[in-house]
Amino acid sequence: DSGGYSCRGRRDYLLTEWSDTITLTVSYKPRPVLTVSPSWLSPGASVTLNCQVEHPSAGWSFYWYKAVPDLSEKSSSYELLPDGSGTAQDSYIIHGQTHTAGYVCRAGRGDPEYHTDHSQPKFVWSADVHSAASLTVSPDRVQHFTSDSVSLTCEGNFTEWRVRKFSEDGRLSDCRRMTGSTCNINTSESDTGVYWCESGSGEFSSAVNITVQ
Repeated sequence: DSGGYSCRGRRDYLLTEWSDTITLTVSYKPRPVLTVSPSWLSPGASVTLNCQVEHPSAGWSFYWYKAVPDLSEKSSSYELLPDGSGTAQDSYIIHGQTHTAGYVCRAGRGDPEYHTDHSQPKFVWSADVHSAASLTVSPDRVQHFTSDSVSLTCEGNFTEWRVRKFSEDGRLSDCRRMTGSTCNINTSESDTGVYWCESGSGEFSSAVNITVQ
C-alpha cells in the first residue's frame, strides 16, 4: 500500500483538478529486543532491563511488563510493572528481585501513539530456596548422558503446572511429556538448557541447569 495518493471530485459532468499528491509509506511493525542483566542473580539483587528498537530515533516511550503464566492458554499474559508505562528511558531497574521471573517490553511514539509488538520474553533466574514453587530433578545432578531418563517434578500448593526450558540457542519451549506435575525426559543433547516450573497462579520455581552430553 505504499505509494502516492491524490483525489479529485466530480459533479455531473464536471471534474475538479487533481489534488496535490501525498506519499504514504507502510513499513512492518517493529519488535524491540529486550535484554536483562544479570540473567542469574542472588535473591534481593537488582536487575536492569534494556529495550532496544531497530533503527532507533528520538520520540520513543517504553513500556515494561512482567510475564504471568496462563496455563489454560499455554501462554502468558503481561502485567505492567510499577511506573513502567511510557518511560522516556530505554532501561528499567528492578530492585530487590527475589524470584525467577519473565519480562517483556514494547515501545510507542506519535499522537495518537503507535505501538511496536511486544518483545520476546526474557527471564531472570533466581536461586531463591524460599519460593512457593520448587523444582526437583531426579537423578539429582547437573550432568546427564544421552538416553538417560530424567524426571523434573514441580512441588508446591498449586494444582496446575508447566515445566519450561530455555535452550542454549535462546528458544523457549514447554515440556512435551507432562504427567501431572512431573516432566519426563529421555535425554538427548538438545535437552541441554535451563529448566523451571510455572504454576497456574503465576509462581516460578528456582531454575536449574541441565547439561546432556
